[in-house]
Amino acid sequence: MVIFNRRQTLGLIGAAAASSLAAPAIAQNKKIVVGALRFTSHSASFIAAERDYFKAAGLDVELRFFQAAQPMAVAIASGDVDYAVTAISGGLISLADKGAIKVIGGALSEEPGIDGQKILVSDAAFQAGVTTPAGLAGKKFGISTAGSSFHYMGSKIAQAEGVDMSFTPLQKVGAIIGALKSGQIDAWSIVPHIAKPLAGSGAVHIIGNVSDYLPNYQVTTVFTSAKNASDERGQTADFIKAFGMGANDYNATMIDKASGEDGVNDMVDLIHKYVYTDRPREKAAPSIINGTMRINEGARLNTASVQDQLSWFQSEGLIDGDITLDTFVDTSYVDTFEA
Repeated sequence: MVIFNRRQTLGLIGAAAASSLAAPAIAQNKKIVVGALRFTSHSASFIAAERDYFKAAGLDVELRFFQAAQPMAVAIASGDVDYAVTAISGGLISLADKGAIKVIGGALSEEPGIDGQKILVSDAAFQAGVTTPAGLAGKKFGISTAGSSFHYMGSKIAQAEGVDMSFTPLQKVGAIIGALKSGQIDAWSIVPHIAKPLAGSGAVHIIGNVSDYLPNYQVTTVFTSAKNASDERGQTADFIKAFGMGANDYNATMIDKASGEDGVNDMVDLIHKYVYTDRPREKAAPSIINGTMRINEGARLNTASVQDQLSWFQSEGLIDGDITLDTFVDTSYVDTFEA
């Protein structure tokens, strides 16, 4: 197991701070930098930028794109980025424990009845009889790193099924996909816009849904620096309000279909400016639509799910046992709920 101890965490922060020259310039120009990944799950930020919700809130926003979640978290801790969205991980919680960051809202969620993250197995495992998660005993489950959201999901699935699996860290999503296709690992869980095309190719198979095991899983959260949360309350509230409006638009259009197919098509056009930009629109659209999952209305936060994740990281020895929800989360900015 990898434990994110004080020396490792502060080392990450220090390295990022030493290399970051942008933060003072950003502060001087009063520009707000929002970190994002080029995933449909970050659509609330894209919508708020495109529909001028940030501008209406008095925020001059620059979207800055990252290849992975951990560098984005370190950028928040160092002050190079002001706000971002990412999954909860051991590293993120440890940064909060060192006083570097705070979770201030909720984003992507699993919700019963809405197509969400899938449980995949390799073709070799499927042909050998692993056709449901109950058959994963003794199998290798792919994760990015110990303490990642993949690790959490896989462990909770194994626990619910009463089976033991091993976890293989492969760092990057592309490496996990390659290992699954080649049979070097047996299983993985991932969002539907990645899972469905993989399954359609025949190289892997869908054998279940994460929502069957974590029906209200708070997949990603909105977070900022502890300094922004405590000292820039007006700015932070304005950001959350604009972000929440983007989330509401996304849900109304892509899940509730309030504007019909024309609305869906317009939303796909907007998201395509940021996601699957290397594909023509007609090829990108199915993946964007397949990626539709609930983004919490108004950035509401499911504290029961966050607490479950915190408790799991502690039970695995991945973070300090005395970290509490209050250490990690500032609940003053959004409505919270337990589900």
